[in-house]
Amino acid sequence: QVRVVESGGGAVQPGGSLTLSCEISGTTYHDPVIGWFREVTGKEREGVARLNIRGGRIHYADSVKGRFTIARENDNKVSLQMDSLKSEDTAVYYCAARDRAGWSDSVLIPIYFDFWGQGTQVTVST
Repeated sequence: QVRVVESGGGAVQPGGSLTLSCEISGTTYHDPVIGWFREVTGKEREGVARLNIRGGRIHYADSVKGRFTIARENDNKVSLQMDSLKSEDTAVYYCAARDRAGWSDSVLIPIYFDFWGQGTQVTVST
């Protein structure tokens, strides 16, 4: 059973930084895809960034390019460094995993991923 657990959310002022962590366990595929998403109440869940645990192949949403950095810490941990945060980055952030072969290096939509964490709140405000 794949388990996904996020941590590291919190409150920060505009222009500040936060780092989120995602720990993944129970995967069986040799190169799972890990994605970060965010959701604001009343809006659709939005893809933020993704990578392949062993193959790199990093992809970012345009809204966070140049400000967010996704990184593999080890085979079971992925981080999301968020810099130059804006109020519009406020959301619940979710980590997700796809534990089977994929068909794209850039797809960043919720249905592409099979396992989800519980989410962690990020609030950017003065």
